Amino acid sequence: MARGTRRSGGNRGRSGGRAGAAERRGADVIEQMPWRLPKNIDRPTEPLDEEGVQAIHNGAMRILEEIGIEILNAEALEIFREMGATIKGENVRMGRDMVMELIGKAPSSWKMTPRNKERELIVGDGHILFGNVSSPPSYWTMETGRKMTGTREMCADLIKLSQYFNCIHFCGGYPVEPQDIHASIRHLDVLYDKLTLTDKVVHTYSLGKERVEDCMEMVRIAGGHSHEEFDEGPKMYTNINSTSPLKHDEPMLDGWMRLARRNQGLIITPFTLAGAMAPVTMAGAVAQSIAEGLIAVALAQYIRPGAACAIGTFTSNVDMKSGAPAFGTPEYMRATQMTGQLARFYGLPMRSSGVCAANVPDGQAMWETSNSLWAAVQSGTNLVYHAAGWLEGGLIASPEKFIMDCEILQQIQRYLEPATFATTPDDIAIDAIAEVGQQGHFFGLQHTQDRYTTAFYQPYLSDWRNFEAWDAAGAVWTPERAHHIYKEIISSFEAPPMDESIREELAAFVAKRKEEGGAPTDY
Repeated sequence: MARGTRRSGGNRGRSGGRAGAAERRGADVIEQMPWRLPKNIDRPTEPLDEEGVQAIHNGAMRILEEIGIEILNAEALEIFREMGATIKGENVRMGRDMVMELIGKAPSSWKMTPRNKERELIVGDGHILFGNVSSPPSYWTMETGRKMTGTREMCADLIKLSQYFNCIHFCGGYPVEPQDIHASIRHLDVLYDKLTLTDKVVHTYSLGKERVEDCMEMVRIAGGHSHEEFDEGPKMYTNINSTSPLKHDEPMLDGWMRLARRNQGLIITPFTLAGAMAPVTMAGAVAQSIAEGLIAVALAQYIRPGAACAIGTFTSNVDMKSGAPAFGTPEYMRATQMTGQLARFYGLPMRSSGVCAANVPDGQAMWETSNSLWAAVQSGTNLVYHAAGWLEGGLIASPEKFIMDCEILQQIQRYLEPATFATTPDDIAIDAIAEVGQQGHFFGLQHTQDRYTTAFYQPYLSDWRNFEAWDAAGAVWTPERAHHIYKEIISSFEAPPMDESIREELAAFVAKRKEEGGAPTDY
């Protein structure tokens, strides 16, 4: 067995409640960090000076005022008309005063409460939260070594990993698209799996009335809420993408407005690839992204002042030789940092992503993902999508990559802990330094003995042995160690508890909606 897969009971009894039970189960395969909402205590990296922030803001405002956004949703068009925007066909233009007044109604932080209240999230307020990979159509695992079409079983395995790891705070869309389920009922089966296999915050795709309404009802049932209780504050969220350049489509705006009316979480993430769907310059791409995002936030605030909104960035560059998207690049990192400055300027929480362009969980995958994740830290991101399991620019999900990424996420969480930079007299350790003096070492010192088990981050995947010891133990490379851990987690997984009457109500709702035909598939 690889070093990273040894069983350990070190976390048993650490905390109570359902979240505590999850931690105790987690110790059966690896000893992981406890569930918590990490707070980013670093000052953000700000490549733009004040004039630069104003320049991009002014560019975004000019796009909204002079060029406009195509709104391909008749209901949304009428709402923009009602608020006093300039409408010409499907083109909407808004003055900056109107935009800023509406944006000012959005909260700078908000909470999302899943069925297990111990897993409640705070979006904003300096927190950085991580979510699983979402939406790839394909799957890769070392077991086959080839790219495969996603299935419900693959999707469920990734949901189980999402529940298992305490460093994963929310469960996004389909971790892999289960194409063995008909598209009309796919949302019903996958959300049922998510709500029964996890007790964390979940997501709905804004792909038509039926899917959105079904998902809200299932989350309401799972939480044991009345309709009034469900509407009191976010219990779930959606993320929509603009259709860059400068368009918002019919189904996504429909879902956006439905969730706004029900007071659920709303995240708008323009997908602006510089050189393809946005200007080749990063400042131009960010300005376009901000304009596409702000018009959606303005719409939500007009519908429901104070609606829980966040602005996302998916601004990166393309390979100018092939046109393929590139991620984790220097340009991606700077665009994320710049968007963070603009998000703070508007007082909005921010979403970014842990992404890469690599095709398998190799060195390229990890340096690009690490760049993406550290850009999230540097930018002051509050929600990090696709933080574990993403490959091939979002076309592949991989359980080995998921395990490898969670090692990075835990290291980031450890990096952000105050203990890593505490300066109490015990931390300065003058007495210990004097005791050792110029001779000897600190290994046997009582000061060391009192702290050695918690002084440093302890990896579950990294192998710190020297080459000879590693080679003698079988020379197991990182992806293979990750594969063994993934298989152990799945084989020993225990779903979080759910009241049997709620489970039955959920199952009955799913069966009823399947009988009714589910959702249309023409979006």
